[in-house]
Amino acid sequence: MQTLTQMKYLRAAIKAEKARGKRITLVPTMGNLHEGHLQLVRRAHQVGDIVVVSIFVNPLQFGAAEDLDNYPKTLAEDQEKLEKEEAHYLFLPSVEEMYPNGMDSHTTVNIEKLSNMLCGISRPGHFLGVCTIVSKLFNLVQPDSAIFGEKDFQQLTIIKRMTSDLCMPIDIVGMASARAHDGLALSSRNSYLSSTDRARAPSLYETLQQARDDILAGNLPYKTVCDAAIEKLRTMGFNVDYFEARDQQNLALLDSKSDSTKIVILAAAKLGSTRLLDNISLTLN
Repeated sequence: MQTLTQMKYLRAAIKAEKARGKRITLVPTMGNLHEGHLQLVRRAHQVGDIVVVSIFVNPLQFGAAEDLDNYPKTLAEDQEKLEKEEAHYLFLPSVEEMYPNGMDSHTTVNIEKLSNMLCGISRPGHFLGVCTIVSKLFNLVQPDSAIFGEKDFQQLTIIKRMTSDLCMPIDIVGMASARAHDGLALSSRNSYLSSTDRARAPSLYETLQQARDDILAGNLPYKTVCDAAIEKLRTMGFNVDYFEARDQQNLALLDSKSDSTKIVILAAAKLGSTRLLDNISLTLN
């Protein structure tokens, strides 16, 4: 695996691979790699010839009160894991490399409608930062495909829309959320959980499963199901940001009179200072 820190060397490497007729697959990450990330890398090997993994903790997607400075960094361990997974290139740029003129006046990309809901309400500007850095990486790597986890379902939906709207010839591949043995969706932020909160955290996914079953049973309005889930989580100590049933394609908020048959139930909640994110999909007959 080659580790590259500058755009010019990355571009040269990709140009040479494409000249040999190789298909390029990109896995964008912020590092602190866990099994979920490694599953993305394995999938990347299946859909392309050359696997490029990026590690960049993007300041533009962090709010003023968020944990940028404390975001876990485990570069040596990450490189070792990527070597074992036989990634071909690791792109490891500095902030100065990605934003040479600073971020205050940098050109940005924003999918406004999809960004101003769910996580976008409590994290204003977050998806503008995500879209901007992902579009930069797409322009640099020019991959044939890119792999993203479905745990960040809103992010995946926004990236698919951005890729389509901007006519980017890139296949966006979503991967089901990787989970611990007790159902907790794997996340770099799980390391922030206290032992007590870690024991309670799987209840978020359990509550999503119950909400799915209640909707499939068809006896209650979606809002009633979600309100009951919120109340249940609150009694267990969760500070709930949202728990909502939405259309899988456009994230439109649903009620029981909707014609949508493909539904995703999305949830975000805090335990202590740790924000957990999860979702579950279902299809109505």
